[in-house]
Amino acid sequence: MPQDSPPAAVPAPDVPASIPPNQPGLLELFVAFAKMSLAGFGGVLVWARRGIVDQHRWMTAEEFNETFALCHFLPGPNIVNLSVVFGSRFRGVAGGFAAFAGLVGPPMLIATALAAVYARYGEIDALRRILAGVACAAVGLLLAVVFKMMMPLIKKRDAVGIVILIAVFIAIGLFRLPLQEVLLVGIPLSLAITYFMRRRVNG
Repeated sequence: MPQDSPPAAVPAPDVPASIPPNQPGLLELFVAFAKMSLAGFGGVLVWARRGIVDQHRWMTAEEFNETFALCHFLPGPNIVNLSVVFGSRFRGVAGGFAAFAGLVGPPMLIATALAAVYARYGEIDALRRILAGVACAAVGLLLAVVFKMMMPLIKKRDAVGIVILIAVFIAIGLFRLPLQEVLLVGIPLSLAITYFMRRRVNG
């Protein structure tokens, strides 16, 4: 009696190598950046990274660092540049406007009202102490997001990136060298080192 032949292997379903990020709509872009700006006491960068990378997963940590690096070297406020670049990446010009409007619209209304209040009651000592406490919290939030943005470099063991980071910090933070001059030297140097190292690795 012939033995039963083994069942044919069922091919595994194709799994995409990389899952594309979510594609936010115009309203979603506006609401997301409005929430970031309204929560962004002490700076929106902290909340922008949390919303884009951790919460919505629209970008990876590396992509966020690269995009923010580009926006940092463009004229104008960094976070405003980030909103326009990010929105345009997903929804073109309309997406850039939607993210920009969400970022600056609600805070502008609140800031206008607070400016009127501060002009009338700004000399009160209690208000000054409150503002000093907010400033301390803002510095803490900024240090936290800087540490998070450094993690991709540390995980990849990017020694060149870390050395350049430390060199720029020393030049600007300790020696008080002009920002423009440091960037004019640091950016081409970073690009050149990265280019030659990749050529060396690729043979």
